[in-house]
Amino acid sequence: MEPWSLLYADKRKEYAVTVSGVEIIPDPIIKGKETSFVISAFTDKPLSEGEVVIGVAYFGWSVYSETGDLCANISCLIPAGDFTISYTQLLPTIAPPGSYTLTLKVKDGNKSELTCIKFDFSIGFFTSSEQPMDT
Repeated sequence: MEPWSLLYADKRKEYAVTVSGVEIIPDPIIKGKETSFVISAFTDKPLSEGEVVIGVAYFGWSVYSETGDLCANISCLIPAGDFTISYTQLLPTIAPPGSYTLTLKVKDGNKSELTCIKFDFSIGFFTSSEQPMDT
């Protein structure tokens, strides 16, 4: 697993939810295969509802966005403490290779932003059917 570098969108803001890491599975990312982004986070207050907003940019251009229920993949009530957010997406075989930036926002039930992080990832030239076989 590569240590992914993440940045808070607003470095001066104190977010209610802090993020300690990102894991991308598989690593490296393979076009035509599901990719999971697992975000390790901490909250000092329980969360009972909210939404997750995902945005993906390719060389700075917005190419994908999605808003979903925070509790769709996590059992709510999320108690104070450590928790993880998992997001899985099938990357199309036509996705161009190169550098991408994923932005993840977590909002509470009142649409107040609890955290906003950005991290870079890249997609290689191969699709899942073109990957070299392990021997």
